[in-house]
Amino acid sequence: MSAHPLRLGVNIDHVATVRNARGSAYPDPLRAALLAEAAGADGITAHLREDRRHITDADIEALSAGLSVPLNFEMAATDEMQAIALRHRPHAVCIVPEKREERTTEGGLEVAREENRLAHFIAPLREAGCRVSIFIAADQRQIEAAHRIGAPVIELHTGAYCDLHAEGRHAERDVELARLAEMAAFAHDLGLEVHAGHGLTYDTVAPVAAFPQVRELNIGHFLIGEAIFTGLETAIGEMRARMDAARAP
Repeated sequence: MSAHPLRLGVNIDHVATVRNARGSAYPDPLRAALLAEAAGADGITAHLREDRRHITDADIEALSAGLSVPLNFEMAATDEMQAIALRHRPHAVCIVPEKREERTTEGGLEVAREENRLAHFIAPLREAGCRVSIFIAADQRQIEAAHRIGAPVIELHTGAYCDLHAEGRHAERDVELARLAEMAAFAHDLGLEVHAGHGLTYDTVAPVAAFPQVRELNIGHFLIGEAIFTGLETAIGEMRARMDAARAP
């Protein structure tokens, strides 16, 4: 199959993490988002968590008003977040699992056990014109459930693959990468748009970017961390170059 162009979504959550460490107004996530946009990001991702540990309601207001590229609003499947999404009507919403005690999103959403609730949850979001994505593990059962509830997009959780690479467990990493490739193809064959993200770095992005079915990668923590040393424009440019090289015919 011919590969579609690969989009890069830049998650700016951890600019807000740095700001909130001092309780000040600096650094400003909107400024980071606009820099990312200028550097070639195809979209901006922001996760408004229940505990507001990084992105705040005011950030979502500012991003909704200030961006020229699409906003991908990451959210838990709660009534509060649904109401916020319906008020702002972002280009996209990505439904993710969320636990207060976790440091970051751990694993994918359990769709198969909550099909009925999630189908009803996403219906008004779709009716409002939001592109709905479900963040899930590379698991056939979860992909089939996401398809049944009417989600047009899935985002495959690449965290396990990235963790195994970082730990030097290369045989297990390769098994996880093969699973991601298989499930990307499976989801595409069902008619789903396939995205991927979580934990991707310069060292791990190329194999995932090479999957011809994947239309978008969402990358945040690594890019914000790398920007401390090289600047956001350079970090995004390097990531974009690696994605494009992996996708080249």
